[in-house]
Amino acid sequence: MRGGSPRARTVRFVVVSALAGCVVAAGAVGAAGPWEGGQRRAERARAAAGPETGRGERGGAPVRPAAPPVLAGLGGRATAPLPAREGLTGALEGLLKDGALGAQTSAAVVDVATGRQLYGADQDTPYTPASTIKTATAAAALAAAGPDHRIETTAVADGDTVVLAGGGDPTLTARPAKEGAPAAASLKELADATARGLKERGKGRVKVAYDASRYSGPALHPIGPNENIAPVSALMVDEGRLDDSDHGPADRTTDPAGDAARKFAGMLRDAGVDVDGDPAAGRAGDKAERLASVSSPPLSALVERTLTNSDNDIAEALARQTALASGQSADFEGAARAVTARLEKLGLPLSGARIADGSGLDRADHVSAAFLAGLLARAADPARPELRPVLTGLPVAGFSGTLSGRYGADAAGRGLVRAKTGTLTGVNTLSGTVVDADGRLLSFAFMTTGAASGEAAQGVLDRLATTVAGCGCR
Repeated sequence: MRGGSPRARTVRFVVVSALAGCVVAAGAVGAAGPWEGGQRRAERARAAAGPETGRGERGGAPVRPAAPPVLAGLGGRATAPLPAREGLTGALEGLLKDGALGAQTSAAVVDVATGRQLYGADQDTPYTPASTIKTATAAAALAAAGPDHRIETTAVADGDTVVLAGGGDPTLTARPAKEGAPAAASLKELADATARGLKERGKGRVKVAYDASRYSGPALHPIGPNENIAPVSALMVDEGRLDDSDHGPADRTTDPAGDAARKFAGMLRDAGVDVDGDPAAGRAGDKAERLASVSSPPLSALVERTLTNSDNDIAEALARQTALASGQSADFEGAARAVTARLEKLGLPLSGARIADGSGLDRADHVSAAFLAGLLARAADPARPELRPVLTGLPVAGFSGTLSGRYGADAAGRGLVRAKTGTLTGVNTLSGTVVDADGRLLSFAFMTTGAASGEAAQGVLDRLATTVAGCGCR
């Protein structure tokens, strides 16, 4: 998957995306292995086995759209026929009028190969996107810092003090390595390497300070203390979680940097270094010596994890990495400016849009369905290979991430829809990609506001995406 030209990699991605349903249909969900360069090993292995048909929804009859064995290339050379606006209107209009969606709905469907909008309903009106804004955060970070960028955490010696300096990696872990867990930089490895460096310098007793100054501004998200996000800090371990979870809601520390430093000091003691007192906030002087460092997984992997699990902590870190790469202040306001500027450079429709945070927890975020669908089409552009993790990180319906519990065993879109979910009270969104019945790769966005039941609204959104996948619509 890593070899070949950007165009070739894009074609391979489309094939894998289309055949994700085969993985599920073949009963291989349990065998799905870890990420490999944006693709699960099981997805790649099963893709070679050829497509399978199943049950789905088209015209009321349960027919699952079948993925063709080979899809045409993108970049304007796709040969599969385009669905017509009239056909898409006939297929989607009834569902969009479903009362379960609430008072306000908007929709957009875009042909990925050409970027042409094929269908729209109030598509240019900005609405609250909830977590689908993470696709925008991810694209901006990849464009600003690049998919290979890694976030460093360092330890330096300043006289008899060791300063632990955070670079903004929320996935830095203090836990022992566990099989199947997401890759992460290890605080223990950093402490062990630091202890070796100190002993080489003849230092057996030190004080510990910690530096989280790489980020500025308020640490608390505007929603306040919340189990969905820790205070945003340039230094934290395990996303500030107080349990052993690695995604989803959890109780969070109120002092991420201090907690990380205290764990680091304890690890230094375990490695044979005496530590005086408790760690305190501080900065290293100009003559400080670098002792050791650890680096996060590449930004591409962080983006995939963010989108698959709808990870708020990593999303806010991505926004701040965008700010740092763009010369903006690494706070909520600076990150919002930097992300917006990067999206403008990508040529996306931002009229009336507002980026308020990186995670989508802030209801002040506003973008349109046309923006969300257009962003995913742009991420598939062979000329922008750095944006590809925005697509490879999308959850697969009934298979991974925030879509693993949706699209049940008999759902027509199971394994065929790849999409980012967005949910706040009264707000439900879905934005992703499908390969339609004729083999055309399409991106879509469906947004709703005012639904009385989030579960009912999500059900309609899922059927809308399934309808696009199953429709030749001409």
